[in-house]
Amino acid sequence: MTLDRRRIVALDLNADADTAWAHLRDRALIRRWFAWEAPDLDERIDRVFFAAARVVNDGRRRELHWSDGTVLGLAPTGDPARTLLVVDRPSHEGLSFYDGVRDSLDESWTADAHQLRFALAVHPGEDRHTWTARRLDAGPPRERLLDRIGLHGVHGVPVGGHVAARRPDGTMVGGTLLYRTALQFGVHLHGFAESLLVVMEHPAAVRPPHGEIDVVLSTYGLDDRLRAEVVRRWGDWWRAPVPAS
Repeated sequence: MTLDRRRIVALDLNADADTAWAHLRDRALIRRWFAWEAPDLDERIDRVFFAAARVVNDGRRRELHWSDGTVLGLAPTGDPARTLLVVDRPSHEGLSFYDGVRDSLDESWTADAHQLRFALAVHPGEDRHTWTARRLDAGPPRERLLDRIGLHGVHGVPVGGHVAARRPDGTMVGGTLLYRTALQFGVHLHGFAESLLVVMEHPAAVRPPHGEIDVVLSTYGLDDRLRAEVVRRWGDWWRAPVPAS
């Protein structure tokens, strides 16, 4: 039986088809957008994009196919300087492992695709460094983490709208909401370093008792001193204390 397919990503990339394809086939370029920095990132890239992916590049199609039914493809947009990136995945119907709440691969491919679009649009040709915080407690209803760090209003901001928050050290963070789905959002942060903040939410139904939050901050062009400062400030911000009751 062939399962119906779902299109989970369709993004217009600021790159011609050859450049976009290189960012799917060159390990160094994949590093600029895929996942986040970790000791096993290179091994993961090899496994996902080279060992596990079947390549279709026949002059008409440029696609990567995986055994779970995921297809990542490139398509023309009518503008030779731009390329459409699409990710299709099988229907959830009949899949015993889907919990009905959150598909982790859907969420990962969505975040990765937006990280690729950001890298090509804002920092083409630059290597990336990431700050990551995972499995943060989302907090009880009246003390939600996103509320404590000043991002409580992000779900009411239209895509393309302005997002602002104040960190515990008094510094302001501001940016543009690039995208929002039911379980994640991305903000283009403005300032001395144009960065991408991706926030992924795990509802309480799958990560009890409060749910959890994963955060990836992609930065470019920072020297060691500035990277250390980013790590300190962002770490302090996302570890904002729970107010005393």
